Amino acid sequence: QVQLVESGGGSVQAGGSLRLSCAASGYTFSSGCKGWFRQAPGKEREGVAVIDSHGRTRYADSGKGRFTISQDNAKNTLYLQMNSLQPDGTAVYYCAADRECRAWWSLLLSRNYDYWGQGAQVTGSS
Repeated sequence: QVQLVESGGGSVQAGGSLRLSCAASGYTFSSGCKGWFRQAPGKEREGVAVIDSHGRTRYADSGKGRFTISQDNAKNTLYLQMNSLQPDGTAVYYCAADRECRAWWSLLLSRNYDYWGQGAQVTGSS
């Protein structure tokens, strides 16, 4: 049974930093694709950053230059380092994984991931 458990959420002042972690179990973590998504109140879930089994990454425009996705295969853990966090970054952040990687152009689409964590609240306050 695949399980993804996020941690590290919280509240930070505008311009601050936060690191999310996602501990995975129940499948071969080093394979497939993994990503971070977020959902703000009243909005649809959107992709933030994804990483494949080779360590290649892709970011949504909202996080380019400020967010960094990484993985530690030895610890079965996915990370999202968020710098210069702003109030518009306030959302529930979810980690997601899939045993396969779909087409590169589609990796930021939530429908391409079978496994999801429970979410972690991140709040950027002004």
